[in-house]
Amino acid sequence: MTAFRLAHLSDLQLPPPPLPFRWRDVASKRLLSRFAWRRKRRRHIQAVLDAIAAHMVSRSPDHVAITGDVVNFSTPEEFEAARAWLLSLGDPREVTVSPGNHDALTARGAPRDFAPWRPWLSDGPPGDFPHLRVRGPVAIINLSSATPTALHLAQGALGRVQIDAAARLLRQAGAQGLCRVVLVHHPVTRGVVSGRKALTDAAEFRAMLRSVGAELVLHGHAHEAHLARLPGPDRDIPVLAAPAASTPAGGPGEPARWNEIAIAPGDAGFRIRVTAFGVTPALSVERLGAFSLYPAAQNPHDRPSPPQGAFL
Repeated sequence: MTAFRLAHLSDLQLPPPPLPFRWRDVASKRLLSRFAWRRKRRRHIQAVLDAIAAHMVSRSPDHVAITGDVVNFSTPEEFEAARAWLLSLGDPREVTVSPGNHDALTARGAPRDFAPWRPWLSDGPPGDFPHLRVRGPVAIINLSSATPTALHLAQGALGRVQIDAAARLLRQAGAQGLCRVVLVHHPVTRGVVSGRKALTDAAEFRAMLRSVGAELVLHGHAHEAHLARLPGPDRDIPVLAAPAASTPAGGPGEPARWNEIAIAPGDAGFRIRVTAFGVTPALSVERLGAFSLYPAAQNPHDRPSPPQGAFL
């Protein structure tokens, strides 16, 4: 049977279009974020993101998962510009976006419930997260850890209601024999980011996953490639992060990368193999290596990621 190929990229941070001056932004987190963007704008380059996206599209994945931080300041102008960019990837039914903290930087003046991106969030009518999208043998459980925070914080939260709803969707998909892939922006394993950037209810979320299970969790936020494992009811749950998809090679930060995740039925569940592709200083995109997530031995504790650039 042909493997289902899921593309994963994260932290696009599309360069903002010209933004009008608004007095409400002076008293909000957006003003500080604009100063930060001016200092860090060379870490997020449109040409790098476009090269990554073009390479990804050329390989015709079955679905694309984007784990947040599509924009920077959560302004209406950014949401509309990002909508146009997302349309360039193809049919919104084949792309799922899990919002990040930059997509919810502040509630003042931001589109309610990420409304311009609704076709990329779920298949159904507007509603609260989580959302379930079934594609072939894969159940995509789309969560939102995006929530406005105070100055100097980039934390996320899921909330008890969303965690309980995700548990119900995971049980339902597991009973149907689907490969359950969870999308969330913030890391769910310990020690990936500092406390001011963490998922505040990660412990509760991990406890739910330990009870219910999943085949794979995808996230971003750390701007680094990372692989860990969480205990599940029957076997470890791989947790995989991709670096920012717009960071150039040769500068500060880990260069842009996207992961192609091949999912196929196996003797004991699913076989999952990851191939990583990264940008070069010349803006070409090259294969970095590949590794298997399943089959994997049971481990009751989180496992750290392999060294940067190393592959299993």
